[in-house]
Amino acid sequence: MTHRNVCCWLATAAVAVLPAVAVAADGTFTLKVENDFLASSDDGHYTSGAELNWAFRPEAEHWSQRVAAVLPEALISQADTVAYRLVHQIYTPDDIEQRALIEDDRPYAGLVLGGVSFYEDVARGDWRQATDVHLDVGLVGRSSQAERIQREAHRLSHADRPRGWDNQLADEPIVNATLQRQWWHESPLAGKTLAHGPSAGLALGNLYTYASGGYGVRFGDDATGIPTVTPNPGGRQAFTQRSGLRWYLFASVEGYYMAHNLTLDGNTVKSSHSVERREWVGDLVGGAALAWDAWQLSYTAVRRSHEFEGQTSHDVFGNVTLSRDF
Repeated sequence: MTHRNVCCWLATAAVAVLPAVAVAADGTFTLKVENDFLASSDDGHYTSGAELNWAFRPEAEHWSQRVAAVLPEALISQADTVAYRLVHQIYTPDDIEQRALIEDDRPYAGLVLGGVSFYEDVARGDWRQATDVHLDVGLVGRSSQAERIQREAHRLSHADRPRGWDNQLADEPIVNATLQRQWWHESPLAGKTLAHGPSAGLALGNLYTYASGGYGVRFGDDATGIPTVTPNPGGRQAFTQRSGLRWYLFASVEGYYMAHNLTLDGNTVKSSHSVERREWVGDLVGGAALAWDAWQLSYTAVRRSHEFEGQTSHDVFGNVTLSRDF
């Protein structure tokens, strides 16, 4: 079976199976869409992303608890929540109508990833420590079907036809591990909850290798986190209360020391297009979440600093997440 057939089979299986699993068990099914048109009129760089996510609380005998037990206790001691994820992302230069290689703009790249996430919450005095461990495997390259997906989407929307996909990164397997930790201090304010605190992250793999730090603020009804955006995988934004109308507003700032970014550095072994990556990258994030009974909807807007030399403007993109509790 070719890489292309494997990717198509995984996507079809996820769409068919995950909703059925959600109906059969207690947990939360989430669809996350990231796209530049959700926050700007641009159509380049990180042009689109989609994620299917099934999160649940594992039993004591679940395999995830055995995995958590063998990890260093300084990282995580048990899995309070586990999530399975299927991710697809598309990256392009700004000018997608040009067939020739655009040497000073980012490469064409499509990613397809399957991942599992482990979440733990621990009380630390007046603070709550939230730890996320993410493991991802997948591939970058033509077999991701990014070219076909973007061309069909642009045909249906009558947008500019992408013509430069012959210059995309070659097929390459991806293995990546990410650790994220957020500390939250919560206090009542005007009948709602004000939560704030610092965060730190570390990623290692041939997709991303980075260290990050930031600070987040959330105000509204009590919840367990705020939505995350790429390159941070997964996400925890569930409300503590599970019925009635709930909402919160959030904002965060995050900085990255980016030691490796496959979508900018190009293929690891094969020769490919690449650009000169900037090591320091920053994000400004803001948005809102709204829920009614079992349904939750959130919107996030992101403004990102320049990621490579020669980039002419900041990237702005949006994130919409729709969740359903079962």
